Amino acid sequence: MGKTELKIVNQQGEVRQSVSGDKEAALVYKAAYEKGDRIEIHVEEVNTFYWLQTDECVGKSMVYLTGDTAYEIPFGEGRRNLSPKAFEGERHLVSIRRAWEFEYQCYRNLSMNVNDQHGIRNVYPHAAANVETRGEAVFAAMNAIDGTIVPQSHGNWPYESWGINRREDACWRLDFGRTVVTDRIVVYLRADFPHDSWWEEGKVTFSDGTDMKLKWEKGGHGQGVTFEKKEIQWLELSELKKADDLSPFPALTQIEVYGIEK
Repeated sequence: MGKTELKIVNQQGEVRQSVSGDKEAALVYKAAYEKGDRIEIHVEEVNTFYWLQTDECVGKSMVYLTGDTAYEIPFGEGRRNLSPKAFEGERHLVSIRRAWEFEYQCYRNLSMNVNDQHGIRNVYPHAAANVETRGEAVFAAMNAIDGTIVPQSHGNWPYESWGINRREDACWRLDFGRTVVTDRIVVYLRADFPHDSWWEEGKVTFSDGTDMKLKWEKGGHGQGVTFEKKEIQWLELSELKKADDLSPFPALTQIEVYGIEK
């Protein structure tokens, strides 16, 4: 047995609704969310993969859970990087399902997580950075792994990106929560020209102690690089060199890391 449980809990810690099942559960919450509400997720089987959906308008992604977790319902500015339909109204569908082995034991994008969030624990992949422009959700590190690739503008969904507030030492980090094997990275730079500039190069540092330089050209298309297989737990993107351009605003729309489970 592998019990899974979903709860809607308010700011006072009161359980508004809950549901549980064997390896999967779906919760239909027929009320409007209030500030301070959160989705609590409990799984008996840890260190494995689940399909998680915090909201039907956010979508599902396969995540690696290392323990129980909680997703804070976003409001106001914190929702601007999501579809305007997300978490709105008085009917919401939250779901979780233990992934089948064939769903994760294949060559795939290892970095995508539409359910990433600041401060979330035990859910991977997870993105973080040493800077996010003005602390706004539309420029958060998590936007670079949400699967939304519309680089032709910036700001509210679907134009969210990772913004660096002109920091020369900007660094973006991706944690996988376990060891993975990767041999390909694809980067989508934001391309809202002439508002934007772009990075001509950057450095990727891997948890195995190796690093490599990436070269990019102007444009919002996917720019990929392949390399010898590496077993890693995390990677960092840093030493970003801006093009000699009048705009001071380079940004990252998406990064995809391809590979397999170890």
